[in-house]
Amino acid sequence: MAKQWYPVIDYDSCISCGSCTEKCSHDVYDTQKAPSAHVIYPDGCVDQCHGCGNLCPSGSITYSGDDTGWLPPNRLN
Repeated sequence: MAKQWYPVIDYDSCISCGSCTEKCSHDVYDTQKAPSAHVIYPDGCVDQCHGCGNLCPSGSITYSGDDTGWLPPNRLN
């Protein structure tokens, strides 16, 4: 698992749909606060995984430590 790679949520554009919380099987997100996205275990995030970011309908997820050139596919702004 990653030490420097984890999701960062833009709460201004997040629509609290829960797709990220449902997608992640590594306990990165707080399921008690679902559908709102709250990262509670960043070290559980898999290095170079963009799974939740690719699913996010508002493009509100980016990643700390991302130097891949990936951009959220559904970015609204």
